[in-house]
Amino acid sequence: MTDILDTIPRLTLADLPTPLHEAPRLAQHCALQRLLIKRDDMTGLAGGGNKARKLEYDLHPAASGAYDTLMTVGGRQSNHARMTAAAARILGLDVKLVLGGPVTEAVQGNMLLDALFGAEIRFLKENDDNDAMMSEMRRWEEELQSAGKRPFTVPLGGSTGRGALGYVRGMRELAQQFGGGAAQVVVTVGSCGTLAGCIVGAARYMPGARIVGISVSRSTSAVRSRTAELMRECAGLLGQTDAPDEESVEVYDGYFEEYGAITRAGREAIVTAARLEGLLLDPVYTGKAMAGLLDLVRLGVLRRDVPVIFLHTGGLPILFAYEEELRPLAQITYR
Repeated sequence: MTDILDTIPRLTLADLPTPLHEAPRLAQHCALQRLLIKRDDMTGLAGGGNKARKLEYDLHPAASGAYDTLMTVGGRQSNHARMTAAAARILGLDVKLVLGGPVTEAVQGNMLLDALFGAEIRFLKENDDNDAMMSEMRRWEEELQSAGKRPFTVPLGGSTGRGALGYVRGMRELAQQFGGGAAQVVVTVGSCGTLAGCIVGAARYMPGARIVGISVSRSTSAVRSRTAELMRECAGLLGQTDAPDEESVEVYDGYFEEYGAITRAGREAIVTAARLEGLLLDPVYTGKAMAGLLDLVRLGVLRRDVPVIFLHTGGLPILFAYEEELRPLAQITYR
């Protein structure tokens, strides 16, 4: 019997399946029976990351020939903006980005890659509010339309019900790799689309999985509300009338201070993962999620006797934008 998921059109932008790696030294460090890393930092598109799975669905209409420009929004070090810019070039489209946040002279990390992809950027100084960025994108969209252009817009993080299908597919892939049985899947949460897809996908393909979100930018209540909206939309595309509800969303919001700001626990998690497993995390997203994972194990929220799977959502380029904060880690002797 054909899975309805396979009937929904998508592009091919990601290198799939991504590996599922054991992390024995990190597991030993936090006294876990078993810790695995789902390597979605290895999806391939523009350096890899979770957004490739979502963009395969979100951008399918943009490849129809009806559009000549791709537009989206994000914070200064947005992984989504970087990967959308790359996808635009793969599709032969122009690319416009509305970014926001603190202003610095350095063009580094994801912003440098945005520039290499030739993205035209409008930057909202000291303002990474989603509504403000979306309003600016709509104004710019109208300008482009008035000039005869045909823009296609993608919301923050590519987080739509359609985009969440990428992680329904991702959970099917993970279930095939991991097999049956109980698991605790830890997911970084920003714009909520990945979390929504994981919960819907786990219900379909991996019922023994507990999905645990670590927020890097929103309160628990805000994550639950937005994730529930996306789950309803996503489940509807799959012909489901029984989407998981808000109460099914398990998320923790105590591991960030403000979006984009490196935390002490996040930095420690980055160092721990790098030195125990050669695993690269970033200060904005995955470092905070790993800090959350380690703390939830310590607190007993995550069970030590049930395998934990860390969904690595990428973000490697961001590391290079935090050279000043990470420089003290260097142990260099000049001769």
